[in-house]
Amino acid sequence: MAVHGYTGSKDDYLKRLRRIEGQVRGIARMVEEDTYCIDVLTQVSAVTKALQAVSLGLLEDHIGHCVVDAAKESDEAGQAKVREASEAIARLVRS
Repeated sequence: MAVHGYTGSKDDYLKRLRRIEGQVRGIARMVEEDTYCIDVLTQVSAVTKALQAVSLGLLEDHIGHCVVDAAKESDEAGQAKVREASEAIARLVRS
């Protein structure tokens, strides 16, 4: 089984993701119940921030584990992992 940068924090990530999942279900319920637009948008913003926090944590774990390990392996492997991380950051910034 592969060990990823987040493996040590997997339970924490899963707990956070389950909480986010519950928040999203709550937003759907708000829409079903015709909740005021601004209140729904406030909850969407909270979920967005929570997902961003998970993303940043995963990125930090990736750099601290996967990128560092690849750099120890070889310059080429390290550069490939840095490029991969940079592309992931670019996707996060665009989203």
